[in-house]
Amino acid sequence: MGRLFGTDGVRGIANKELTGELAYALGVAAGYVLGKEVKGRKPSVLIGKDTRISGDMLEQAMAAGLLSMGCDVRLAGVLPTPGVAYLTRTTDAAAGVVISASHNPFEYNGIKLFNKDGFKLADEVEDEIAEIVMKRKDVSSHITGVLLGRLEICEDEAQKAYVEFLRSHVHEDISGLRVVVDCANGAAHKVARRFFGLLGVKAAYMGAKPDGTNINKSRGSTSPEAMQKRVVKEGADVGLAFDGDADRLICADEKGDLIDGDKLMFALAKSLKRRGKFGNGLLTATVMSNHGFAEALEREGIGLQRADVGDRYVLEMMQRTGSVFGGEQSGHLIFLEEHTTGDGIFAALRFLEALKRSGLRASEMAADVKIYPQVLKNAKVKDENKYSFDKDERISGAIAEIEREMEGKGRLLIRPSGTEPLVRVMLEGGDKRELSRIADRLVRLIEDRLR
Repeated sequence: MGRLFGTDGVRGIANKELTGELAYALGVAAGYVLGKEVKGRKPSVLIGKDTRISGDMLEQAMAAGLLSMGCDVRLAGVLPTPGVAYLTRTTDAAAGVVISASHNPFEYNGIKLFNKDGFKLADEVEDEIAEIVMKRKDVSSHITGVLLGRLEICEDEAQKAYVEFLRSHVHEDISGLRVVVDCANGAAHKVARRFFGLLGVKAAYMGAKPDGTNINKSRGSTSPEAMQKRVVKEGADVGLAFDGDADRLICADEKGDLIDGDKLMFALAKSLKRRGKFGNGLLTATVMSNHGFAEALEREGIGLQRADVGDRYVLEMMQRTGSVFGGEQSGHLIFLEEHTTGDGIFAALRFLEALKRSGLRASEMAADVKIYPQVLKNAKVKDENKYSFDKDERISGAIAEIEREMEGKGRLLIRPSGTEPLVRVMLEGGDKRELSRIADRLVRLIEDRLR
């Protein structure tokens, strides 16, 4: 699998790359490393998952590894990633575990870990866990008898607690808003109904009948087209689309036009600033955010800093610089004073409140943002080669030539995927057809050299 931990945990095709044996080994290693921080009692670990068919297998294997290390395990069942993060930091848990591959197809799955404070693990902690797994170190031979862990199932209790957390952060009456909610047939399909039902929102749901194999299939934040059409059909005020583990949000306005993460961040940052809730006035986005978004922020007097792609890197920069709000073009939105991770439902609440407070239509919330054409293409490569694309002379020469060609007219961004065997090529500029032609040429070269 190459490096064990990517930008968002350990991922792979379930039972092929991410096997039950690997999940068990991760449970043992995580129980050992994270359990060391707990003194005088058994460590407790919370496990949540999305709706993939492989979730049961990996949940049980991970739990078995943790139990063998003397950790008590609480199974929260199907629960959004941010719900696991919240419950981990507000209970006596030593760690939280999410079994999910987020926006990826159902045959993939993943395991990501939170520390006791509800933040994703630091690189050095992941490396310590990975070393135990990869070198097959024996850290559990002394655990026997009453030292072994116990298992508890708490799915309904966990869902209720997470919904109550969301409800406690409601600041505006949004009852009566007409909303289409696309749950991606994933982890949000129960809690979204509970939460929006409590708020009196008039919601039409889609992607809310998971069968283990339809997660993200033609639904959710990465496939919002059906949601966009449904908004127009229902005459709704706005559409909300989450991804498989519900830590992302993409919206559609009343016309069915897409409101991506950049536009959401602009609208929310403007709202926060006008209410005096924007801290140091610095928004944290990534290198993928559109230049038109940056221009709109500048006109509003809002500062922008860019992190590497990945919500963990956004969060790390926010913590270093004191920024209270940030996110990604893909829809991860982080309100750091209230939450430790991106949360699609929480972000939806904040957007609906801003919409109601403004008196505007959804299409007017980010009308000042001119989005320049972007083309994103993926080069399929060997996983072990994806970090070395810039060391190949022919590839680096082609990159330099494209950068000279686009100077003053646009930009080129190339980066390895943190979760898949891909090198991502992004071009931004004026003519989308020309950008696509250039991107295709570079993708073919990368694949020829690194596949």
